[in-house]
Amino acid sequence: MGLSGSRLPRPAPCRSRAPGLHPPGTSTREPLIVTPDTPRSAPARLLSALGAFDLEHPALSLTDIARRAGLSLSTAHRLVGALAEWGALERDERGLYHVGLRLWELAALAPRGPALRQIALPYLEDLYEATHENVQLAVRDGGEVVYIEWLSGRSAVGVHIRVGARWPLHATGVGLALLAHGGAEDQEAYCAGPLASFTPYTVTEPAGLRRMLAEVRRTGVAVSSRQVTEDALSVAAPVHDPAGAVVAAVSVVVPYADAQVPVLAPAVRLAARGISRGLGWRPEP
Repeated sequence: MGLSGSRLPRPAPCRSRAPGLHPPGTSTREPLIVTPDTPRSAPARLLSALGAFDLEHPALSLTDIARRAGLSLSTAHRLVGALAEWGALERDERGLYHVGLRLWELAALAPRGPALRQIALPYLEDLYEATHENVQLAVRDGGEVVYIEWLSGRSAVGVHIRVGARWPLHATGVGLALLAHGGAEDQEAYCAGPLASFTPYTVTEPAGLRRMLAEVRRTGVAVSSRQVTEDALSVAAPVHDPAGAVVAAVSVVVPYADAQVPVLAPAVRLAARGISRGLGWRPEP
């Protein structure tokens, strides 16, 4: 799965692209298409103002926020003022608003965000030192993975990744590891749904995806070969919480031409096991 750089690979034509599916690597949480006259509660209006920001729109004017959030200019002015006073938004010298540091402080409390990253980081660093390739940590959000940490060297294969990037589950090693350990009904629903294609090697047939998920459960690792870019392969393993549930996945991404899965798999498993133990997981004897 090669994930990097500033440009994403152009998706190949596919039966897969669901209506409204967003470009991989971007947030799917776009503002609702509403008008200033749409009835909404005060909390909904406040959240819509925050939801106006995304990867493609990190800095917005007051007018932009009002338009993207479907708010009247007067309502946007009042809400943005309150958010800025609290620290959720910050205004720069050009008069544009950005997400504020106060939100980052709150996000740091999320158990699947920085808290998980802090526990995982030493094991991710060990995996990087063992491979000197791209190392990633991701969690699941619906039908996508969200990357919460990434380590990379200068000579590592280029990947379309950043912290906070989103990709479909079936096209990535971490996504396959997470999906394979979901419930049976959840897996069937995902397999039956549209499966986006990015290269000729992306698995877009439900039967093929089911076989891949079964192999992940059998071997304990997921292998995604040339599914996002044709020059990269990833090997991933699941991370368990104290109850044994899979809450994250760790992966290493290497050049496809040099990939040695039998060598990489034990190292990735070891990193995932270390993170799991750090979270309090104790495997059965």
